[in-house]
Amino acid sequence: MKNRISKIENDVQDRNSPAWKKLCEYVDKVAIENGDEFSPVEELGRELFSQIHTLPETISKLKNVKKIRLYGSNLKRIPPEIGDMESLEDFDPYTSYDLHWFPYEILNCKKLKSSRVSTRALYGNYKHRMGFPRLNHNPVRYFGDTINCSVCKKAITYHETNQLWISLKVGTDILPLLTNLCSKECEDKLPNPSENYVQFPHKGGSDLKQPLDEDELFEIEMKKHEKSEKLNQEK
Repeated sequence: MKNRISKIENDVQDRNSPAWKKLCEYVDKVAIENGDEFSPVEELGRELFSQIHTLPETISKLKNVKKIRLYGSNLKRIPPEIGDMESLEDFDPYTSYDLHWFPYEILNCKKLKSSRVSTRALYGNYKHRMGFPRLNHNPVRYFGDTINCSVCKKAITYHETNQLWISLKVGTDILPLLTNLCSKECEDKLPNPSENYVQFPHKGGSDLKQPLDEDELFEIEMKKHEKSEKLNQEK
C-alpha cells in the first residue's frame, strides 16, 4: 500500500484574474442560453483554461447541462454546487491529474450515468491506494464562510462541520467523496461505501488501513502460484 499523503490546498483560485472572470461570464452565457453542454476550454482557450483550478459556485445555474467537458484541466477541486446540475448525464474530467477527490454533492446528480476520470490520481483507488489526507489536521475550505451539510443541506459554519471521506460509485467510477456533516444523525444516513474500499466514513491519515492495492494482490497471487509449483515438483 502506498501511503502517499498529499496536502489539501485551499484558496486555490485567483478570483481576480482575467481567466476567472471569463469563466464566470461563460457560465452565465450557458445558463441564459439553456445550453446542454459545458466545455470551458473551448470558450477560454487552452492558455486561460490552464489558470482555472476550481469551477465557479454559479455552476448551480446550469440546470440544462447534460455534459461537462473538463479534459486535461488543471482543476484541483469541484465545488459542491455541482449537485444542483440536475440534468447532468456525462461527466468528463479525464487527464485532470490534480483532481484527487470530489464533493459528496455530486451524488445529487441523479441522471449522471457516465463518467471518465483518471482513476490513478484518486485517493484510495484500488490500483495503488493513494493515501487520504487527514481532515482534522488539514480541513477543506470552500469559498465563503459557511457550507451546507452534505446530507440535510443545513447551513453550518466550518467550526461546526464534521468532514469525512467516503468512496462511492459515481457514474461509471468509484470516487473518493468529501462530506460536510452537521451531526451524527447525518453521518448515519451516509450510504455504505463501495466494495473493496474502506468500509466506513473516515478522516484519512497515514494510519488509515486500506484494502490491498492491485500490485500487492498480484504479488500475493504470484507467491501462491510459486508455492503450488514447488509442491508439484516435489511430488
